[in-house]
Amino acid sequence: MSTWITDLIDSMGYVGIAVLMLLENVFPPLPSEVVIPLAGHSAANGDMSLGGVIVAGSIGSLMGAYVWYLAALWLGARRVKAFVGRHSRWLTLNPSDIDRIAGWFKRFGGISVLLGRLVPTVRTLISVPAGVFRMSHGVFLLLTGIGTTIWTTALAGMGYWLGTEYDAVGKWLSPVSTVIIAVLAAIYLYRVVTFRPES
Repeated sequence: MSTWITDLIDSMGYVGIAVLMLLENVFPPLPSEVVIPLAGHSAANGDMSLGGVIVAGSIGSLMGAYVWYLAALWLGARRVKAFVGRHSRWLTLNPSDIDRIAGWFKRFGGISVLLGRLVPTVRTLISVPAGVFRMSHGVFLLLTGIGTTIWTTALAGMGYWLGTEYDAVGKWLSPVSTVIIAVLAAIYLYRVVTFRPES
């Protein structure tokens, strides 16, 4: 995966980084944990500036998060509950869970959006309740922008700091990430098998 990402960054520069990060938010299988450190590594080699990488990555990520927010805002809580009712087993959620999430989000919505941007997978999903429960556009963009910039800065800084050691670290991280994905998949399958839909 890293080869074509590097090629795109090399050919499109900052625009390529922004596009990749937008896609990372819309299609989560494209991980920011690969894109931004590679861009930071390019900055360490002098091909672009670290500040430019952070700005481009943050803008692209913010745009991708906003896509999910707008989609959830358009759907609204009623449609989401209907969707959950139809697909409750695979989502491992019941429609009544949406009401509980709504209550939780009203209490902790702001901090959850901010901190959620710092957690893999949750980074994308946190935009959905923000839209469904109608957090204001300005607040969502501000909190998402802050969280996204922190995340992007950390990843870009890691790629920049590692420099020539990036490839060695990447070889170590690859099997670790595979194990993490396998564990998450096992937890999800367990939840599907043991899930009890509402009658």
